Amino acid sequence: MFSCRMSETEISRVALDETFLLLSLEMKELYPSVEVLDEPLDPLTFYRKYVSQNRPVLIKNVFNHWPALNNWSEKYFREKIGKTQVTVAVTPNGYADAINDGKFVMPEERRMEMSQFLDILFNTDQTNKPSGVFYIQKQNSNLHDEFAELMKDVDSHIDWGSQAFGAKPDAVNFWMGDRNAVTSMHRDHYENLYCVLSGEKIFTLLAPTDLPFIPYESCSSAVYRETTEGHFEIVDIEDCHEDHKVQWIAIDPLRPDLKKYPQYAQARPLTVSVKAGETLYLPSLWFHHVQQSHGCIAVNYWYDMDFDIKWAYYKFLEKLSSAS
Repeated sequence: MFSCRMSETEISRVALDETFLLLSLEMKELYPSVEVLDEPLDPLTFYRKYVSQNRPVLIKNVFNHWPALNNWSEKYFREKIGKTQVTVAVTPNGYADAINDGKFVMPEERRMEMSQFLDILFNTDQTNKPSGVFYIQKQNSNLHDEFAELMKDVDSHIDWGSQAFGAKPDAVNFWMGDRNAVTSMHRDHYENLYCVLSGEKIFTLLAPTDLPFIPYESCSSAVYRETTEGHFEIVDIEDCHEDHKVQWIAIDPLRPDLKKYPQYAQARPLTVSVKAGETLYLPSLWFHHVQQSHGCIAVNYWYDMDFDIKWAYYKFLEKLSSAS
């Protein structure tokens, strides 16, 4: 029973908060952990059990036939694409596309030969190591573009995935970088098949139903720039008006500031480790934060999501969350 001294607005907010908590608990009961499959399913079963249910799953033995699984290494890359120009994201702290000092800060992007990137990544001489954290993470289907010579080592798409999603991938991305490179918490409008070729990725996942507990901030945009002294500064992007500000998740799930964002204590994260030879199906709209081992190599396939009733429910929850 609500106290008669509470206003109607306060009662509505309490009721909404209880509803949000119940929704999160129900989801946790439905998906208490990320299921592991020893082999891929046929397209129809995969669609029925996971895609239609918006349910993540870890799948083994998806790409055992790829030459990349055995061939991709520092030595192989030096031999095959050592002279290839690639785009590398550089940050002072490993967090590209993340909030820092109240701003949404993007990495400094540098063009360099792949061999130079490998020199930096595997350089054990700390006295000569450049400043910053280096990560190949350009998400523009860079495997087709900058790393086209490697396409012969992988499939252009995951066949059973393409059949389940009803389309070929919108993008195929290549990832490789420093252990300190971290992907900040966010969500995508893509169905994601994430394949780890070497090393390990650790995903912290939050279901879309945890949206009410995830704090966002409205930030102006900026980029990192290294100075001649080897330090990094944050440079504002000009003409960043109020209507062009970025709405980004303000919390780090590894070190959540519960004093500032107490509602996050109600969130129920799942953690899944994706090792070499394994594939994570990450459904659209799931929030995710990613860590990695040093030199980890991965390829992911992005399939555009269906903007159906699932999207409508998500937007409805988003409106309710902003009103609470």
